[in-house]
Amino acid sequence: MTTQEEQRQAQDARLKKRMEGIKHKILVLSGKGGVGKTTVSVNVALTLAEKGFAVGLLDTDLHGPNVAKMLGADNAQLLSYDDGIEPFEVIKNLKVVSLSMAGHGPDTPVIWRGPLKIGVIKQFLADVNWGELDYLVIDTPPGTGDEPLTVAQLIPGLDGSIIVTTPQEVAILDSRKSVNFSKQLEVPILGIVENMSGFSCPHCGKEIPIFGKDGGRTAAEEMQVPFLGAIPMEQELMEAEDRGHHYIIKSPESISSKALRAIIDKVIETIG
Repeated sequence: MTTQEEQRQAQDARLKKRMEGIKHKILVLSGKGGVGKTTVSVNVALTLAEKGFAVGLLDTDLHGPNVAKMLGADNAQLLSYDDGIEPFEVIKNLKVVSLSMAGHGPDTPVIWRGPLKIGVIKQFLADVNWGELDYLVIDTPPGTGDEPLTVAQLIPGLDGSIIVTTPQEVAILDSRKSVNFSKQLEVPILGIVENMSGFSCPHCGKEIPIFGKDGGRTAAEEMQVPFLGAIPMEQELMEAEDRGHHYIIKSPESISSKALRAIIDKVIETIG
């Protein structure tokens, strides 16, 4: 019978081996909820996959796992075999893992303390059969608590963090905490993304700064980190995500799709 310490060492070895098969790892953070962090994570992964890269998308937001819903995979179920957990392939080149694919109903709350959450994230990292990937995109819950801390500490050689905010002052205040979180954990900062940067009126095309404008750019300049770009609000994008449609692929000429693609090109250029 193996001891708990032997089991832990075996899991650590599996985690290390899994991560060795992944070239680049990107952590997506936000200091505040509701700023569109998952929107950025999903569209970064979709665009990288469309470009021909082998991509994994890991949803570590255990209390509000929305990745599968946005990808139209909310009815998908993960399968577990002797050699590990099989991720769900949403489209060619894109594999996804989320707690919502593990039999938890959409209305069932996850009432877990820190140690259990840490254990689940570690299991995802150690036991999912990602295979050889060019990119692993990790969507985290808002804040600087157990989930992002666990990922940052468990994954060696993170390529960097993308920090998502809105232009609103209260969101900017919290995004600065995510910048300092990355600095303290020595995670390179790929840059700040300003989401909901003006609303594009579907009738007249005029941009309305509902949450303000340029707050993310100003924060990036003040904290001396890169500014990756601004994404405007579009009604069609919001509706597409609710329906699980891949908007950035199906509507490449929309202003939000173009803004997202420009951001992703900067990320690829930075990582190499």
